[in-house]
Order: sequence, then C-alpha cells, then structure tokens
Amino acid sequence: MAYHLAQLLQRSASRRPDAMAVWAKGRRLTYRELEERSNQLAHLLHDHGIRNGDRVGMYFSKSVESLVAMFGIMKAGAAYVPLDPDQPATRAGYIINNCRMRGLITDSRRLRQLDRATMPCLELTVVCAAATAQSEEPIKGSVSWEELSGYGSSRPPAWHPLTTDLAYILYTSGSTGEPKGVMLSHQNALTFIEWCAEKFAVRAEDRLSGHAPLHFDLSVFDIYNAMEAGASVHMVPEDILIFPASVAKFMEEHAINVWYSVPGALTQLALHGKLSPERCPQLRLILFAGEVFPIKHLQQLAEILPKVELYNLYGPTETNVCTYYPVDRGRLAEMEALPIGRACENTEVFAVDENGQRVTEAGGKGELYVRGPSVTLGYWGDPEKTRKTVIPNPFRENFTENVYRTGDLVVLREDGDYDFLGRRDNQIKVRGYRVELGEVEAALMKHSAVHEAVVFAVQDPVDGSRIVAAVALHTGSNNGTTLSEGELQQHCALHLPRYMVPASVEFRERLPRTSTGKIDRVRVAAGTSRPVS
Repeated sequence: MAYHLAQLLQRSASRRPDAMAVWAKGRRLTYRELEERSNQLAHLLHDHGIRNGDRVGMYFSKSVESLVAMFGIMKAGAAYVPLDPDQPATRAGYIINNCRMRGLITDSRRLRQLDRATMPCLELTVVCAAATAQSEEPIKGSVSWEELSGYGSSRPPAWHPLTTDLAYILYTSGSTGEPKGVMLSHQNALTFIEWCAEKFAVRAEDRLSGHAPLHFDLSVFDIYNAMEAGASVHMVPEDILIFPASVAKFMEEHAINVWYSVPGALTQLALHGKLSPERCPQLRLILFAGEVFPIKHLQQLAEILPKVELYNLYGPTETNVCTYYPVDRGRLAEMEALPIGRACENTEVFAVDENGQRVTEAGGKGELYVRGPSVTLGYWGDPEKTRKTVIPNPFRENFTENVYRTGDLVVLREDGDYDFLGRRDNQIKVRGYRVELGEVEAALMKHSAVHEAVVFAVQDPVDGSRIVAAVALHTGSNNGTTLSEGELQQHCALHLPRYMVPASVEFRERLPRTSTGKIDRVRVAAGTSRPVS
C-alpha cells in the first residue's frame, strides 16, 4: 500500500528502471530518468525556499517535463496546481494569487504575459526549457530548467508526505464568477488509484492514453495508474485533439491498450475516426466520464469495438470517481440513458430526498452524497463554500464524519444502480469540463456595452451541451448593431478558457423578469432559437 503518490513512481523505478514511463511530443523518459529528475527538481525547489505545504503551479503545455514537475513538487513537500495552459493570463494570475503560490513552473512566453507585480506571493519561477525557444534571453529573477542538471543528488529528499497531506489543487469553474480550487490529498487520489488497480488490472505492459489536460481530473487516472503498474502513459498531442482521424492514428501507432476520455471524444472517434479492431488490436479497455454519453453514439462505439470492455465512470472533481457502470452491450438497445452505476470499493454513495431522508426504495429520487476517504478536503480559501458541500454525515450519530453533497440528482434503480437525472444548481458539463454558468455571465458583464446577460445550455448531439448566451445591451447600443456576436466571444476569450466561451450569443431588447424582479431564466431559455436542454 502506498502512503503518498510519489511512492508509486519510486516503486516502479526500482522494479522497472529502464522501462518507458512517459511519452510526449516525440520524447520519452524511463522510470529511472523520471525518478532522478523529479528528485533533482525537489532539491532545487527546496533550496530556493519551497517548503512543506507550499503551492507550486504548473503553467505550460503537457510534456515529459509535466510529470517531472508533478512528482518533484510533491517530493519537495508542496502541492502542485496545474493551470490550463490556454487560459487568459488574467485568469491564471487570479489562481496564482488565490492559492498564494510560492512557486511557478512555466515557459518564457507565458511568464512574460503574467503581471508579476500583482502577484506578491510568487517568490520563485522556474522556466521550463521544453516550451522555451533556445534563442530567447533568460528572464531576470527566474531559474532555468537547465539548472536541474547541476543538482547532483538524484536521491529523493529526506522528507516524505503524509497520507492526509495536500497533494494537488484543481481549479474548476465557480458560481461566483471566479474559479475555485478543489483540494485533494494523497489519500483522496490513492483511494481511487488503488480501486482502479484492482478493478481494471492495469499491467506493466499496458500503454495508457494521456488524453485529458493535466488541470482536468481525468488525467489522475492516466498518470497515476501508469505509475502504479509500471506501465507507460502516452500524452495525446493537443494539436490533434480536434481531428478524430489523427487521434485514431495516434492510438494505432502507440498501440494504446487503455483509453480514458470524455464521451464527446469517443463520439467523434466513432463517427469520424475510422476505428476498427484491426487498427487497434491491443485496445482492451475504454473508460469514459465527465458527461452523459448519448446511447446512440455509445451503441456505435460498442459495435465498432465488440471485444473492448466499456465502463461509465462518474464522480465530481471533489471525489474523483465514486461510481461506475460496466456497459452491457446486450442492454444498450433498450436503454434510454446509461446508469452511473454503484459505488466503487472503499466508497459509499446514497441519495437524500427533499425531506432529508435517505432514499432506500427503488424509484426514489434525491441528491447524491458521497462518503469515504476519496472526499475532498474542501475549497482553497473558501471555508463557507466548503461548509455548504463538505458536511457532517446527517445519518452518523456517534461521531463526526464528512460527506460530500454532489448537487447531482439521481434515482435509485431496482438493481441497486443509480441513474443520473441532472443538476440542482446552475452548473453544466461541456466536453467533460465542469462549467458554472455564473462565471460565464460574469465575463460577459465585464463588457461595457452589456447591461444584462443570461447563459444557459442547449443540447448538442456530440458534445452533450453547448453554451448559449442571451444579452441585453445598454440603451444606445442598438440591440447588437454596434456590438457583434464575434466581438463578445472575443471579449469572453480574454477572461475564460476556450471551452467556456459561448458557442453563440443572442441579442435581446430586454430580458424577462419574474414577479420578484429576478431575471426569468426559464423564459429566456424558452425564447432561444435553438433547442434547450
């Protein structure tokens, strides 16, 4: 049993030192190389003042250095914070200040975009050579990645994390208009990894896809299950992700055995990737999570790859994965929606109805709660929000135990599995990413011409949901003639990641209101020219 995540790497490095651990952008690292370089980074960070409990950010495109950074940060006793490399610098700056990062590993281009004068907490920046042009001048006050080679000690630091220590923070969309940081401990992640190791039997000879970006919780499976088994993780290049045929070719060339992604990516592969058992004979396991998989597209995938095991995994970032459902091909034709299944080992889930009672009868509906060692430590710097969702178990009488309120509505099936019904709040999933509509609205409202804005989801046959905005402009803006849809989308792109930018913007003369004076979101959505989910 591992007590902290770095032990997964250390054990595989001792067992299989010359085996490939990671491939990315045409480069690879063996387990010995990954272990030694991450040890060197840990010493470098420690020598520059990074201490136990500090937060160190990662702000560059995924590469072999990404794993060096992740493990090196943890070995230094700190927690890593992966930032979306494509998000606006202003949003990255907010996150840096919000979790009071003391260190940041980035590339020269992104570092130059940051206004470091507004980030007093940031004391150390390490410029990663993998994403920096050789001709660029060094940036004053930053440490070059090349300095790692000067750290002769490739042995791990003397300090070792505890199981309950903070391992990483993942920032997700926030309902207040700003992203929020979900805190995950080593125990939170290991609970998931150990269940996967037993359930899916990842082997040393397996090749796992690294489809998800590192700031997305699906990447936790890819990296740490590979490390646990001594297998290899193959980072899917970002520049081919929108081309299903290229992704399928990547799977074929890298002989991927285990694939994990959002359903939207698999739908594109099934429709346009020209997948076949002949092209991917080694593929044995496909896992998907993050959004609802339309049954008709899942059926297509199941028919294309008849011998590949398919699993639906469910769980918010705050618990990683808490339920699973093995796809039964024989039942797909009669299903209207895919169940999210039942609890993983060492985890319990239960539904609580509107009267605060635990749902025990088939057909009962309620909000899904999660208990067990996978439950998040809470939200960084936001005890109020933590208290609302990480709460004492209302059904535990003799001692205090925290459970997580997912905000997801479910119904209990006759067979003990759960079906997902929807959200109880204003949150949606877009291509697997969790999006708080309030954050998108806040970005729209930053435009000087926008008077009011409402954002809602519409159904999409491939991606599950798309973001649509309805805006009313200030008097004199003439209902959009002086402000175009494209201009508002460009404005949003300055404040939001690409997946959160509205797919379309509709201009309204005014937004309808309820009797209490609030914007009537139901009527706004009903008035759209597109079908509403």
